[in-house]
Amino acid sequence: MGVFSRQKFFQELTHGCLLPTAQQGLEQVWQLLVICLLCRLLWMLGLPSFVKHLCTVAGGFYTLYLFFELHMIWVVLLSLLCYLFLFLCRHSTIRGTFLSITVLIYLLLGELHMMDTTNWHKMRGSQMVVAMKAISLAFDLDRGVVTNVPSPIEFMGYIYFVGTVIFGPWISFNSYKEALEGRKLSLGWILKVSLSWVKSQICLVVSNCVAPYLFPYFIPIYGDKLLRSKKRRKISNYFVGYLSETTATLAGAGFTEEKENLKWDLSVSQPLHVEFPRSMVEVATWWNVPMSRFLYTYVFKSAVKFGTFTAVMVTYIASALLHGLSFHLGAVLISLGFITYVEHVFRKRLAAIFNACVLSRKCQPNCSHQNKKKLWVYMINIAFSALAMLHLTYLGSVFNSSVDYMEENEDEITHHTIQKWSELSWASHWATFGCWILYRLIL
Repeated sequence: MGVFSRQKFFQELTHGCLLPTAQQGLEQVWQLLVICLLCRLLWMLGLPSFVKHLCTVAGGFYTLYLFFELHMIWVVLLSLLCYLFLFLCRHSTIRGTFLSITVLIYLLLGELHMMDTTNWHKMRGSQMVVAMKAISLAFDLDRGVVTNVPSPIEFMGYIYFVGTVIFGPWISFNSYKEALEGRKLSLGWILKVSLSWVKSQICLVVSNCVAPYLFPYFIPIYGDKLLRSKKRRKISNYFVGYLSETTATLAGAGFTEEKENLKWDLSVSQPLHVEFPRSMVEVATWWNVPMSRFLYTYVFKSAVKFGTFTAVMVTYIASALLHGLSFHLGAVLISLGFITYVEHVFRKRLAAIFNACVLSRKCQPNCSHQNKKKLWVYMINIAFSALAMLHLTYLGSVFNSSVDYMEENEDEITHHTIQKWSELSWASHWATFGCWILYRLIL
């Protein structure tokens, strides 16, 4: 009877969840994938540049309408505001800073006054991508990486690049122009697109079917709803990451070129580095690689002249503001800023004292440390890895299924966040404070 029940369970799981989930996932994005492929093929026809820009604008507009219908007007308004700002301030040398402030004000006003919270949050991903593209272009103009303000059609082509306008990831203006050069189709490109798509579908199935149903079937632990909810949210992030890899690569972006060797190597998320981290610094980096690169290049580097701690906190505050007015997201990101800074300086000090490879990031093989592979070095790194997992569990405790029903009630979210961390005795914050005390004692 037990064998029959298990067999019946797997049959119902396959036909009732696995197959429908995969089918629905394809139904929701197949038009986006087709448009990305069509644009990729158009780039190879040797068309004039303005025609290529027009094509990607048309494709971007169509996909925005598919996903957001008439609400897409708020994304369009943001892009028009950004270009107007760049044009009017074309002779300024601090466009990046001023445009960043302008964009953040627009996003905050939009969330507070322009439309209801639920619909605004549906567009949050696209709004973030548009904001990051415009801000990065402004800073690149200030720094001379981009020599002239793009024409309106070039700017809109970059903003509405069909491979990134819905799910991301952020790409630079120069990367967009390289994509439009129309590199030849190759086996490496096909394999990259296929592998990213398969990974995204595996994450979708695991998030919708395996985490909620299969895990509890084999591990029927009471009170494991929080664990499953956190796991589903992580896997959902990986799904979006791999899907954005698929769309961006399919549209012709996401490659590096060394001499004549073209490598399709776009990476958005690295689940293994997140689930089994060396440090919280690595978690912050590998959770979303392009966004981490954007924040480091345009926020951290701009603020580092005020000191490392200030630069770190400004970076995480900027990330929180880009993600929207949400107390639990802001609390997690700002806490993450303190955690990563303290971890970085503490491990840097330990590495100097013990002359060992115990930094937050893995040392290069040719580093100057004398102690590289001794047992006690491994033990220190394992201890920090365990501490990072504690931090992840603690910070992720505020993201459970009940938060989804509180999106329009910020007071409830605030109370939920404080209550959840209080129940855990503020363990992660105290651990961070303890590391900081130790760091100050050994200075």
